[in-house]
Amino acid sequence: MRLPENEVPRQKTSTEAPSADAVEFRAPRVPDGIRLWEIARDSAVLDLNSSYAYVLWCRDFARTSIVAVVDGRVHGFVTGYRRQDRPDTLMVWQVATDESQRGKGVAGRMLSGLLDRLAPDGVTRLETTISPDNTASQALFTGVARRRGVGIRQEDLFPADAFPDSHEPEDLYIIGDPADAP
Repeated sequence: MRLPENEVPRQKTSTEAPSADAVEFRAPRVPDGIRLWEIARDSAVLDLNSSYAYVLWCRDFARTSIVAVVDGRVHGFVTGYRRQDRPDTLMVWQVATDESQRGKGVAGRMLSGLLDRLAPDGVTRLETTISPDNTASQALFTGVARRRGVGIRQEDLFPADAFPDSHEPEDLYIIGDPADAP
């Protein structure tokens, strides 16, 4: 039996960009640490940690982190950890996608996928810090809260003088606190 033309699977040609559905989301693995470091470095906006930190993160915090894989290569990541004093809270350390995946909703899908993965473990809140001028990150996290139907609020956290270098202040964003429900 022959399938109708619109149902015949097509082979992707080398010039076609992968569809948004072609992104695989999974926990990072130690060898992914190199790629996380490269993506952070190439972003030109993230604080770049040592390469060792990214490799270690992929080992010790793989359960609370996620990567986006396209055609077998990591193209984005979210690093996070559960706060020891608030095990219901995922603290997101960094979110990044390489240039090829920006504007495709991959970062938001990584965050939602990570929250979904951690929900059975009792994680109901997300925290992150964002500098006041980082409107892209503010929009990303506001969108995640909106799509999940939960509240979001911002508080001052670290003033610029809390850092030994010329770092901007970092505001705390809290998503999913029942007190902030829409």
